[in-house]
Amino acid sequence: MKDNKQTKSIGEFWVCAELAMRGWDPALTRDGVARTDILAINAEDSQQISIQVKTTTAGNWPLNIRRIGLAQQNSEWFVLVKVDKATHGIRGFVVPRNHVIAGTWIGHQSWLTDPEAKSGKRNTDISGARIDIPTFAGYEDRWDLLKEPTSSAPVLLPHWQHDNAMLERVGLPEGHPWQQYLPNW
Repeated sequence: MKDNKQTKSIGEFWVCAELAMRGWDPALTRDGVARTDILAINAEDSQQISIQVKTTTAGNWPLNIRRIGLAQQNSEWFVLVKVDKATHGIRGFVVPRNHVIAGTWIGHQSWLTDPEAKSGKRNTDISGARIDIPTFAGYEDRWDLLKEPTSSAPVLLPHWQHDNAMLERVGLPEGHPWQQYLPNW
C-alpha cells in the first residue's frame, strides 16, 4: 500500500535540510496551514520566505492550481520534490508560485486543446492536471533563486510554453500577472 504521508514527510524534511545547509532557518508549519509547508528566515539578512512542498515518487506532480492559488506576496515558493525510492535519490525543483501556476496551466491547456488529439479523449479539467519533470527542469537545484523576490526570478519554463501561452486556445489563467505582460524566456 502506498503511504502518501510518508512521501510528503520525506520531501518536507529534505527541503528543510537543504535550506539549513544554505543558511536558512526553516520551520515546518502544522498540517492544515494553507499554501505553506515551510517558513524560513535567512540567517544573514532576516529575509522571510514561504514554501509549499509537493513530493512525488512518480514521474509527475498532481497540481490543482485552483487550490494552489496565485502568489499573494513576492516570497512564495514551491519546491517540487522527486523521490526515487529504489535508489534513494532525491531531486528538487525550486519554483516561484506564479511560475508553477503558469507552467501547469500552459502544459495542461496545451494537452487538453491539442488539435491533433482524438476527439473526446482529453476531458480532464485543470483540477486534474499532472505536470512532468521536463516542465520544471530549468528550476532543478536553483536554491539560489530564493534570495530574490519571486517577481525577479527568471522564467525557466520550456520555450515552447512561451509560444503556447500566446495561443488563444491556451493563454494563461484568469488573474495571472503575466496576462498584462508576458515575460521572455
